[in-house]
Amino acid sequence: MTTLLILIVLVLVAIAIWQMTKIFELSKLKSEDSQVATDKDNKYNGYLLFAFLIFIYGITIFSFYKYTKVLLPEAASAHGADYDYLLLVSFIIIFFVQTLTQALLHYFGYKYRGEKGKKALFFADNDRLEFIWTIIPVIVLAGLILWGLYTWTNIMDINDEDDPLIVELYAQQFNWTARYGGTDNVLGGANVRMIDIDKANVLGLDESDPNASDDIIVKELHLPVGRKVNFKMRSQDVLHSAYMPHFRAQMNCVPGMTTEFSFTPTITTAEMRLKPDVVDKVKRTNKIRAERAANGEDNSDPWEFDYILLCNKICGKSHYNMQMKIIVESEEDYNTWIESQQTFSQTMASMQ
Repeated sequence: MTTLLILIVLVLVAIAIWQMTKIFELSKLKSEDSQVATDKDNKYNGYLLFAFLIFIYGITIFSFYKYTKVLLPEAASAHGADYDYLLLVSFIIIFFVQTLTQALLHYFGYKYRGEKGKKALFFADNDRLEFIWTIIPVIVLAGLILWGLYTWTNIMDINDEDDPLIVELYAQQFNWTARYGGTDNVLGGANVRMIDIDKANVLGLDESDPNASDDIIVKELHLPVGRKVNFKMRSQDVLHSAYMPHFRAQMNCVPGMTTEFSFTPTITTAEMRLKPDVVDKVKRTNKIRAERAANGEDNSDPWEFDYILLCNKICGKSHYNMQMKIIVESEEDYNTWIESQQTFSQTMASMQ
């Protein structure tokens, strides 16, 4: 009851203050036209328009200077260069149009500000101008859309040409698991209903499927450089998104279905670590971590660059921790690593 009375009193006080404010405003009115902007008001507003224009250009220049160093390094996949070029051209066009239109908007806002005795010239319509400012965006946007569709079609051209490596990415709250097709490079059948934790069948592989016996299940993704990889993606529980930013690759993992994405890694992990922008990023990151270590804070161990698989959907409270290390290496190193892994049948046999 006391709480209710307090709330009622607060509401009444707020209403009283509001009413007093209105009375104060009315008492300051000197004439009926006091709310009408004067030439002086319009002039000041015009100057403020220019000040704001300088501000938005300044903040844009500052952002380019300050934050371009945190952008991703060059794409490490065959299709990544086309993706980056399309994005760059789109940004250049947007930036040019934004710069031009904002300058014109603020300039005309000042030039044609209200002045006593000055009457605005009004056009009911102007077919030529309307045609120009309609057809130019249509042509530009149509070109970008068609180019984007062409690029998308090339990127999503998933096929079995060039003997691609077949890898499954299995998503669940809150971790990733990778499965390789083994010596036959064919993934065995699987279904979440077949998951048996007691027998270490964590992905629900069909034990009766001969293609599943040589499948290899791992928690670290290794990829051979220069070889196409076809990813098959599944989700055990909710909607996840397999996001590999350095390869410009992303695909949703949808419960109840298998989605696909394909790319060819072009730069090994070791080679990427030697790129100047990556070296600079590692140096800057470790400087921050050294300061944290000096203060006894967590997450202060030295960092080394690695490719990474992330979840790009907010899938729950530990979404931030859903990631997997990706190692791109030579074909020889990849073969050595894959031969050292246990197959599904060996894992099952060891559990008996």
